[in-house]
Amino acid sequence: MTQAVATPPQQGILMSETALTQVRALRDQQGKDLCLRVGVRGGGCSGMSYTMDFEQIANARPDDEVYDYDGFKVICDPKSLLYIYGMMLDYSNALIGGGFQFTNPNANQTCGCGKSFS
Repeated sequence: MTQAVATPPQQGILMSETALTQVRALRDQQGKDLCLRVGVRGGGCSGMSYTMDFEQIANARPDDEVYDYDGFKVICDPKSLLYIYGMMLDYSNALIGGGFQFTNPNANQTCGCGKSFS
């Protein structure tokens, strides 16, 4: 008889350790305990573009999804989550092509800059 093992809840937005380290450093520069809001909006080269910004966790709406990464919170509104669920947020400090990178399993097409998709 095998024993059932509980699995941790699925994170709708995945973050690499490198991305997490970078957003924590950026947040620390703000001097406040902020969370990261990730979402999408219409526009960009391919029709939809990614958004990221810091905000107070108190500004989270009741229907927002909140993901916890060892005390650092990432929030996303339900409409955006339809487009980016399962997305991996990574960070590269390469001189060319560096910065935050989005790997979105829901994107049919991604533009060359990597900041928008369809």
